[in-house]
Amino acid sequence: MTALTEYDRLEASALWRAEGETQKREVLVTIGDATLVISDFAGTPLAHWSLPAIERVNGTNEKKALYSPDPNTDERLEVDDSTLIDGIARIHRALERGRTHPGRLRGLVIGGAVAACVGLGIFWLPNALIRQAVSIVPDVTRNEIGAQLLDRMQRLSGQPCSTARGALALEHLNTRLRASEGGRLVVVQSGVPITQHLPGRIVLLNRSLVEDFDDPAVPAGYALAEMERAQQHDPLERLLKQSGLMATLRLLTTGHIDAATLDAHTEALLIAPPAAIVATDSLIERFVRAQVHIAPYAYAVDITGAQTLPLIEADAIHIDNTRATLSDGDWIALQGICGS
Repeated sequence: MTALTEYDRLEASALWRAEGETQKREVLVTIGDATLVISDFAGTPLAHWSLPAIERVNGTNEKKALYSPDPNTDERLEVDDSTLIDGIARIHRALERGRTHPGRLRGLVIGGAVAACVGLGIFWLPNALIRQAVSIVPDVTRNEIGAQLLDRMQRLSGQPCSTARGALALEHLNTRLRASEGGRLVVVQSGVPITQHLPGRIVLLNRSLVEDFDDPAVPAGYALAEMERAQQHDPLERLLKQSGLMATLRLLTTGHIDAATLDAHTEALLIAPPAAIVATDSLIERFVRAQVHIAPYAYAVDITGAQTLPLIEADAIHIDNTRATLSDGDWIALQGICGS
């Protein structure tokens, strides 16, 4: 859906110049329910702009509209499609009508309250509240937040891959790697460069990990590495640190996070660069517990083996403790989970 109810999908081609670059490139622009998505013609998202933050930087009497996502950036989008230009203008008019205009007394009261919160927040409150929230939020709430983030990712990058046999094979792999730990593996068609993790023990794998390799130990290794990354950097803590004090207070008092905060975090996850390799010792321990062959993953990360030599050496030590990652039938089914 889009922010304009009469359109199920509103998109047009445009010229986009990324921040810090001088060359323009032709892209596909799509208006979502909260964001403007800039993608290449293969469907890969390049940027996500918040609809309320978009500004037109040239005159409204000009045929082509020039937009910016922020006054402090030189990133630009040039649009000459009149329907898209009119749609953005209508969204901005609706937002302006919905804004309240408090009086002076109310402004002073709010300003004083904000100043007090800022003064308190400078010292200890945000981090203390985040630690408190992370420690007491139950698994059911984490699962709910993770599912909401996954739903928002689907709106921007498409439905996850799923065939009947492929989904069963993916569940077998998840059980194989996690045992009784719980959680989900999800294969996505786009949006995630390699892997990503969400609250609720959800691990996302790009389809290339099951389609471009001959050994199921490769996607298994990437999944184990992302699980270890989630263990070291709690995804709920990451969300709250990005979202700020009010989101943390809302979670503590209501048990929920508002839609705008989840939308912003989803956009940040989709454009985040691939994560660095996790700490070697802890990752090796996870491979050993799962009895997964380490070397296929190590060479997939670095074909020369130079950056992953400790993993390759550890594989030689623990090779007798490994077992098959998946049956041949499950591996074939998993490779076809995206329908190709």
